[in-house]
Amino acid sequence: MCGIVGILGKSAAAPRILESLKRLEYRGYDSAGIATLDGGELTRCRAPGKLENLSAKLGQTPLAGNSGIGHTRWATHGEPTEANAHPHMTDRIAIVHNGIIENFRSLKAELLDTGTKFEGETDTEVVAHLLTRYLSEGLAPKDAFHKTLGRLEGAFALCVLIKGEQNMMFGAREGSPLVVGLGDGENYLGSDAMALASLSNRLIYLEEGDWAQLSREAVQVYDAAGKAVTRPITISQVAATMVDKGNHRHFMQKEIFEQPTVVAQALGRYLDPNKGKVRLPDMPFELATVPKITLVACGTSYYAALVARYWIEKIARVPVDVDIASEYRYRDPVYVDGGLALFISQSGETADTLAALRHAKAAGQHIGVLVNVMGSTMAREADVILPIHAGPEIGVASTKAFTCQLSVLAAFAINLAAAKGQINDEQEDAYVSELETAPKLMAQVLHHDEKLQDIARSIAHARDVLFVGRGIHFPIAMEGALKLKEISYIHAEGYAAGELKHGPIALIDENVPVIGIAPNDDLIDKTVSNLQEIMARQGKVILLSDNAESEAEGMFARFEMPTAGELVAPIIYAIPVQLLAYYAAVEKGTDVDQPRNLAKSVTVE
Repeated sequence: MCGIVGILGKSAAAPRILESLKRLEYRGYDSAGIATLDGGELTRCRAPGKLENLSAKLGQTPLAGNSGIGHTRWATHGEPTEANAHPHMTDRIAIVHNGIIENFRSLKAELLDTGTKFEGETDTEVVAHLLTRYLSEGLAPKDAFHKTLGRLEGAFALCVLIKGEQNMMFGAREGSPLVVGLGDGENYLGSDAMALASLSNRLIYLEEGDWAQLSREAVQVYDAAGKAVTRPITISQVAATMVDKGNHRHFMQKEIFEQPTVVAQALGRYLDPNKGKVRLPDMPFELATVPKITLVACGTSYYAALVARYWIEKIARVPVDVDIASEYRYRDPVYVDGGLALFISQSGETADTLAALRHAKAAGQHIGVLVNVMGSTMAREADVILPIHAGPEIGVASTKAFTCQLSVLAAFAINLAAAKGQINDEQEDAYVSELETAPKLMAQVLHHDEKLQDIARSIAHARDVLFVGRGIHFPIAMEGALKLKEISYIHAEGYAAGELKHGPIALIDENVPVIGIAPNDDLIDKTVSNLQEIMARQGKVILLSDNAESEAEGMFARFEMPTAGELVAPIIYAIPVQLLAYYAAVEKGTDVDQPRNLAKSVTVE
């Protein structure tokens, strides 16, 4: 995850920013940079690679000035080069950015038509030039910044310095967190409390759509409409050596709300929106010649594999087997020459998944892994690594790792389809554009989590809960049931909606809540019909859908979902089932982050 630090201080900013950025190294990054204001002039230093590279450059050419912004970057748009590293600068402003600007291509085309010259490939540079244009038109900095925000679509956090404005800094958040730190004659901006741990423990967490204007003496927060608002000051307990919860009650809640940001960053490593292409790491074999794919995983990762099977077979037309890792070796699988076995594990150390990997490797299969830990055993033993870039996941129940796995698997399916000649350039570009909408749609769901909290109270004391879905959303139903079991200890099951009448419908009565996952796709009518069968038997149906006409008489509750395509829908429907499980567990008072009998990484078979 990218990191942001901004300082309006009384002493040299660059050394303090560098120290704060070091506290964010646990998040992962591939380049870093700092910009300062010195005598009203902007100066900058950037370097690809680790912070030691930036530190070495600063040692040779120090940056003066008491105002500055810094950034550690996971590449999204553009390779991890110095030209694409943050901060980005024009002759008027310096800017750092977390997240993704979905409409950057149209904005870039607009700017190019007016003669704007771009140095790199990032979406952030578009924001820099757009703000510069509004400043050049004579708008005051505050008005120019607000107008710029009104043009942006996506999930992002921004921090801006303006030439000549020694006592001014702007920040904004939309789907990506940003925190204001309060000091004595100093004020700060950071991507989380960790970023500011050495600077301040008095924090203001910006809410969705908020933006802020900082001076050394004061902070004014505005909502999305530009109305001045007051946000509470929180006293942070985080030590500089801790991964913190921020203003969230649990790590799991924090990680759920991080998903727009981490998914944007994960997709950014695989999508090239400038060309409308998916880019995968180099492989020691030709993907176009792979005759069959085997996906192997456990738990939540297994459900990600089940979703991926729909994508791969439908888009790339390649046959797919999906196996639970603990069972894989014992059924003596039949291998196809030249097949690709893809193993999915957050930790890369899951014992039964690792044993399955070695079984397939011994049989001569090509070996790929989707992991969150690059130095893991599975990563070291694979032919090709597909990192999911979720950042540290502290909660035992996987949330952001799951949606990052789905995002990477969707990108893989597109790339495989292109390699196989199943889609043309125009179709690939359309799929890439669709995937880019995921962070914004995820943020929209999270923005209405209070309704899910209310629904969760109604199921928190149920003995049994069923989740149902059809097609690609059947695995999401199983994942929802797993989450509820893991952290609330409520017995829950996920079913294919059409299978209910073949036995499970016998479980239905007025005491059994049923969560129906029903996006407005080709199967919506069938899914709703199955839910009506449940209501006819007094089942308490809770519907997750973007189809306004799907609500039926007798339905207990409905949560409105944004409309999404076949690639993005499973990613965003994962969020409400996570939140229902989370809030039900909170209502019951269970240990959300460390549920009984479970471990984050299962290293024994």
